[in-house]
Amino acid sequence: MRPENYQAISHPPSNEYELNFGPNHPGIEGNYALKVKLHGDVVVAARADGGYLHRGFEKLMEGRLWIQNIALVPRICVPDPVPMEVCYSMAVEALTDMEVPERAQWLRVLQLELSRIAAHLFTFGGHAATTGMYTTMYWGVADRDQVLDLFEEWTGGRVYHIYNIPGGVRRDMPAGFLDRVSRTMDYIESRLPDYDNLFFTNQVFVDRARDTGPMNQQQALEWGVTGPNLRATGLAFDVRRDDPYLVYDQIDFDIPTEAPGDAWARTLVRRQELKQSIHIVRQVVEKLPSVGGPVRTQIPNPLAWNVPAGETYTRVESSKGELGYYVVSDGGDKPHRVHVRGPSSMHAVQVLEQLAVGARLEDVAQIMFSLDACPPEVDR
Repeated sequence: MRPENYQAISHPPSNEYELNFGPNHPGIEGNYALKVKLHGDVVVAARADGGYLHRGFEKLMEGRLWIQNIALVPRICVPDPVPMEVCYSMAVEALTDMEVPERAQWLRVLQLELSRIAAHLFTFGGHAATTGMYTTMYWGVADRDQVLDLFEEWTGGRVYHIYNIPGGVRRDMPAGFLDRVSRTMDYIESRLPDYDNLFFTNQVFVDRARDTGPMNQQQALEWGVTGPNLRATGLAFDVRRDDPYLVYDQIDFDIPTEAPGDAWARTLVRRQELKQSIHIVRQVVEKLPSVGGPVRTQIPNPLAWNVPAGETYTRVESSKGELGYYVVSDGGDKPHRVHVRGPSSMHAVQVLEQLAVGARLEDVAQIMFSLDACPPEVDR
């Protein structure tokens, strides 16, 4: 081409461009999209879009009998379903002034902590995979299966247990089950040094996660952050200790905290919480044989159960943070209104949109997973 025929290339007024993360991306636990605007490889704006599930859980619950919702609520957070069953059951129990037998309360604590262990193992693996450490992900999934084996033997379901119901739990444990729980806890604990060597102290992970997606304590409080993400900013708030429910006030455990508030701190808090959950499970195993009595209070015919009119808010500490159910009854056989306060609603929208800005493209997925959000908690 002759030089006089050269045409000057016209550049757009900006070097910014957009990129979609998701809605099916390994950087988060489900169908969820994060639309980022980049300048080079630096994020300058982010917009969360959780509208890919179309579940409408809260509206669905208004069309189902009180007892039928027990089968629906675990779907709101698949990796950690037990808190959903327990918190919803507590709301119905509050509306009906129903007492839960002490043995059932201990069984619920055991279920909650096993669920927390399974959820954290899942999160470790997912976070590690965002930095290229897939072996940790394979280990996490395989070790989580050890806990799911316990749930399957206990309830018949590996993921959705449908075990905690208003008034208590469906049935007691099978014979010899506590011994198998103890052996599984021994196994999980024996694996922690391996996880430390492979992942938590791995220099690649430390360098990638430190100072990535930092959030200070004031920001966390303003944004409604709870759970490990809040405790990673140095504030030891935990519903299990600060507003005890079930029999948590009879159990000894620590509230791990870290100060930096970055992706590294958030993951370390969960690592320490897993050890605390093992400690809680062992206390339940030791205490439970001495706690006798029934495991549930008799409820009326569930197909014609009219719950007294009223409203209530109950909350528990899930693996993601404070989980709450605001339930209104008009005296009928179905809830009049239900609102779920899922911790992921805060972590996966306003927090993620803020923390992603200024991050490099390769760290976006890591920030998403370090916040450990369940998309169905957002798109309810």
